[in-house]
Amino acid sequence: MELKELSPETIEKAANMLKAIAHPIRISIVGYLEDGKKRTVTEIHKKLGIEQATASHHLVILKDRGVLSSKREGKNTWYYLKHANLRNILNSIGDCCKE
Repeated sequence: MELKELSPETIEKAANMLKAIAHPIRISIVGYLEDGKKRTVTEIHKKLGIEQATASHHLVILKDRGVLSSKREGKNTWYYLKHANLRNILNSIGDCCKE
């Protein structure tokens, strides 16, 4: 489906997802999850070198905007990309930023 064929509601949802991703920490989180693996907030904050509270804050935003999904198992919540195609968007943007 082409962009010009999308409904206004779909375009609004897409804009909200892009706004959610448009932060350096959130781009890093999505980049870390692009391999399709599920990870906990502890794994994410350690990998990115940020405080756990900061990671949690950004994970909530990404989840609320439909970028991430999560699954609770025991004491852990596992986060993962809701749509595998999001990695294509980030890879395309990354390609545009290369010199």
